[in-house]
Amino acid sequence: MAKTTFTKSSSGMLPWLGLALLILMADQFTKVLIVGYYQLGDATYVTRFFNVVRVHNSGAAFSFLANAGGWQRWLFTGIGIAAAFFIVWMLKSHAGQKLFSFALACILGGAIGNVIDRSLYGYVVDFLDFHYAGWHFPAFNIADSAISIGAVCLILDELLRVRRSR
Repeated sequence: MAKTTFTKSSSGMLPWLGLALLILMADQFTKVLIVGYYQLGDATYVTRFFNVVRVHNSGAAFSFLANAGGWQRWLFTGIGIAAAFFIVWMLKSHAGQKLFSFALACILGGAIGNVIDRSLYGYVVDFLDFHYAGWHFPAFNIADSAISIGAVCLILDELLRVRRSR
């Protein structure tokens, strides 16, 4: 009987793991293209507010701790791995909650994408550069976008849950 429950909860999370895998594949594919065709600092003008540029981020979001001497690589890799295991456990427990699981799958795919970069290169490859009138938003990648979308969806899910409970 317990085996059936495990199988049912595992199969319920398969679509979410599939979404995470798609995000991971898109993230890694785009990074392979950037690493293959761009040298560090190379940029391509796309529109008046967007460039494709190769940037290396050895820190976390917005280059937090980027110049910390190297130990941050392993800290952020460890955090990413721990988060991935926690997210898989949460997906197994909550696979039926669509918005929540969507959010977790986005974060999972993005986190693993950035962990792969840190493991392979020692930094995360960023390449999406949005700017306006001389101001540049810090460059980011598909993984970062997925993590951000997932975070927004987690907040939305919680707001909707609180609203339903009233």
